[in-house]
Amino acid sequence: MSDGGTSHVSAFERGGARKTAEGLAYLSGFGNEHSSEAVPGALPEGRNSPQRAPLGLYAEQLSGTAFTEPRAHNRRSWLYRIRPSAAHPAFTRTENGSIRTAPFTESVPDPNRLRWNPLPEPPAGTDFLRGLWTLGGNGDATQRTGIAVHLYHANSSMERVFSDADGELLIVPEHGGLLLRTEFGLLHVEPGHVALVPRGVRFRVELLDASARGYVCENYGAPFQLPDLGPIGANGLANARDFRAPVAAYEEVEGPVEVVNKFCGNLWTATYDHSPLDVVAWHGNHVPYAYDLRRFNVLGTISYDHPDPSIFTVLTSPSDTPGLAGVDFVVFAPRWLVGEDTFRPPYFHRNVMSEYMGLIEGAYDAKAEGFVPGGGSLHNMMSAHGPDRETFDRASTAELRPHKVDDGLAFMFETRWPVTLTAQAAGAEHLQRRYDDVWQGLERHFRPLH
Repeated sequence: MSDGGTSHVSAFERGGARKTAEGLAYLSGFGNEHSSEAVPGALPEGRNSPQRAPLGLYAEQLSGTAFTEPRAHNRRSWLYRIRPSAAHPAFTRTENGSIRTAPFTESVPDPNRLRWNPLPEPPAGTDFLRGLWTLGGNGDATQRTGIAVHLYHANSSMERVFSDADGELLIVPEHGGLLLRTEFGLLHVEPGHVALVPRGVRFRVELLDASARGYVCENYGAPFQLPDLGPIGANGLANARDFRAPVAAYEEVEGPVEVVNKFCGNLWTATYDHSPLDVVAWHGNHVPYAYDLRRFNVLGTISYDHPDPSIFTVLTSPSDTPGLAGVDFVVFAPRWLVGEDTFRPPYFHRNVMSEYMGLIEGAYDAKAEGFVPGGGSLHNMMSAHGPDRETFDRASTAELRPHKVDDGLAFMFETRWPVTLTAQAAGAEHLQRRYDDVWQGLERHFRPLH
């Protein structure tokens, strides 16, 4: 699979991107030792770095973890490329735009319940990178701990190439399809899918529609992995086989290509004389993935009570404390509710973890109104939250027949530390100023027996 040596034109403008995206082949399985070659014979046999790599290519290793991490945790891939990554001029600082990075010090952590409407329309010519807008986060990117929560709104395909040295990027589209051209090949994601781009992997985002909008979790910490299943057993939740890795595809482009690198919170730019997406073959497990959230195998109660949201975890980034994640990615996918004598929506609760929730489509079963696709809510640690008054009144009196929740798709980034807002998020015009009102009017129903 090759771009045939032609210079890059944005996919949306040339009109063929959707056909390309929908016809892609993939490799199956999360964390597998994949291998792929776009040209037969490009992968060396029996060794990683022969004296002369096949077809005149350069052999290069990309490490996502320290060399000496345990085998089960080690992430690395070998790339066989037309030019080595080292063949580039010096990077220089460029504007960060609306991107911010931990540590977040522009404001103090806020204990209030907060909710935002979708991002406003961007100016014409806004690509994915320019359309990134940081809401907040925690930790310290230079210490490889914590996360950042970003949103994006774009109306133009990227002509440049981007890589993030600070963390891996979990991209959650809400509106508009994306074609991701990565060093490893092409990934197609639509609303309802997610894409995971590992730390340091170069990629370009092309729009499949006139505009695109969604969410991004930038994970500074340990790479995302599938959660342990414990008493669940061998199967359930996100099945490894449903994750799709790209097959090798390369660009052989001669001419100026801007490459932007995010490093320790700042953007740096360099103009290459070739495309860095020139990997002809590769093997390893430090690779991009796409996943369809509707394939999530939802588990839940079949007797009574509402399960903890941890049962809906798709991916987790473990911390140094077992069971306490740097960040969990949780999805509230279509599912049946059958609990007897049970308040079926999410219950009122206070949580030591902090929760940022977004909505991909439809409605969320704990909020009757105000929480809309493209918007989001933040409930920092120990902030009291739960169903709004209308949802509580309805669920408290509903006839408890088996009911399928299939009119919405929501997700959550749940993290061990408070999420500190950026100044732009704290003062945004699309911040809902009266979010607390959804819990007003919850009546006193207490009636002592004597």
